[in-house]
Amino acid sequence: MTALDRWDAARAWDEDERLILGQVRRLADEVIAPNAAAHDRDGSFPWENVRALNALGLNGIFIPEEYGGTPMRYRVYLECVRIISTACAATGIIYATNFHGMGPLIEFGTEEQKHRLLPRIAEGGLGSLAITEPNAGSDATGMTTRFREDSDTIVIDGGKTFITNGDVAERILLFGKWDGIADRKAAISALILEGGTPGMSVVRLEDKMGHRASSTAALAFDGCRVPRANLLGKPGDGLQILFASLNKSRPSIAAHALGIARAAFVDMIAYTNERRQSNQRVIDFQGNQFLIADLATELLLTESWLDHVAGLVESGAENFGIEASMAKLRASDLAMRMATECVQMHGGYGYVRDNRAERLMRDAKITQIWEGTNQVHRQLIGRSFAARR
Repeated sequence: MTALDRWDAARAWDEDERLILGQVRRLADEVIAPNAAAHDRDGSFPWENVRALNALGLNGIFIPEEYGGTPMRYRVYLECVRIISTACAATGIIYATNFHGMGPLIEFGTEEQKHRLLPRIAEGGLGSLAITEPNAGSDATGMTTRFREDSDTIVIDGGKTFITNGDVAERILLFGKWDGIADRKAAISALILEGGTPGMSVVRLEDKMGHRASSTAALAFDGCRVPRANLLGKPGDGLQILFASLNKSRPSIAAHALGIARAAFVDMIAYTNERRQSNQRVIDFQGNQFLIADLATELLLTESWLDHVAGLVESGAENFGIEASMAKLRASDLAMRMATECVQMHGGYGYVRDNRAERLMRDAKITQIWEGTNQVHRQLIGRSFAARR
C-alpha cells in the first residue's frame, strides 16, 4: 500500500458518505472515463455523463433538504468533484459549475427565491456563473453589463464571455451593474437568470485547447427581462455576493485540479513501472524516483490542505479567503506540473492523442487561469502578510 492509498483509507467518511463516494467512483470508472477521449476528440457535450450523475442525485448533496436536496458535508462535494475530474476533467467542471452558480443563491437568496429556483437544480438541472466579460476578467469591477429597473422587471443589456455551461444552464447567476449607481464597485449587483429567457442569446461556443467536452459560451443580452424577484439581495450587494461565491468555488477548482493531478500521477506510475529502458524499469532510475517522490509529496500535502480548507467552510468560518486562494494556487500549479511530467515520462508516447497524458496536459492549463489567475492569487496571498500602516 502506497502513501496515497493510506491517505485515501484514512479519510474520515461516515457510512452514507462512503456509500455515495463508492457509487461515484464506480460511475467514474465505468461510464465517465471510457467516454472521455471520444468527447474530447469531437468536442461533444457529455450528456450521458450528466444523466448518470443526476441518477445518483449528486446536485442534491449541496442543496438543503427543504429545497429538494439531500445535503452532505462540503468535503464530500469536493471529493465528488475530484473523483469525477480524475475520470474526465470536462465532466468535472460541468458538475462543479452547478455549485459555483447556485451556492450564492443558497446563501443569499430569500426563502421565496430558493423554493422557486432551487428544486430544478436538485432534480438535475444545470447551473452557471456569469461574471467575465471581454474587458473584465480578473478585475470584475470593469464589467459593463447593465441592470435597469423597469417596474417589476429588470432589463439586462450587455454580454459575458467564457461562461461554462452558459448555453445549457437552466439557472445562471449573472453579475452586472445597476443603473443609477455611479461607483464601479457599489453598482455591482447579482440576479438569477432562467435559461431560455427572451433577449438572451448564445453568440458562440469557444473551440478550446482543453476541456473540449465542456461548453464555454459567449452570451449576449439585448433588452433581456427578468422578474425583479430574481434579484439577490439589494442593488449593489453584488460584490459581497461575488467574493463569497469565489471563496467557496476556489476550493472546488482546487479539487478539480487535483483530480487532473491524480490522473496524471496514476498514469505516470503505471507507465514507469511497466516501461523498460537499458534493462531497467523507468521507475528504477534514481533521478525518476526523486521526481516521483517530490510529486507524490506535493500531491498529498495539497490534498491535505484542501481538506483543512473544507473544515473551515464546514465550521462556519467567516474569513478563509486566503486559505482558499492557497488551495487553488497550489493545486492548479501542481496539476500543470504533474501533467507536464507525465507527458515527459511517457516520452514520445505522451505527445500523441492515443495517450491520456496528452489530454491531461491540455486540461490542466486552464486551472491556473480561471477563478482568478494564479498571479492574482499570489498577489492576494502576499498582500495578506503586509503589515497595516
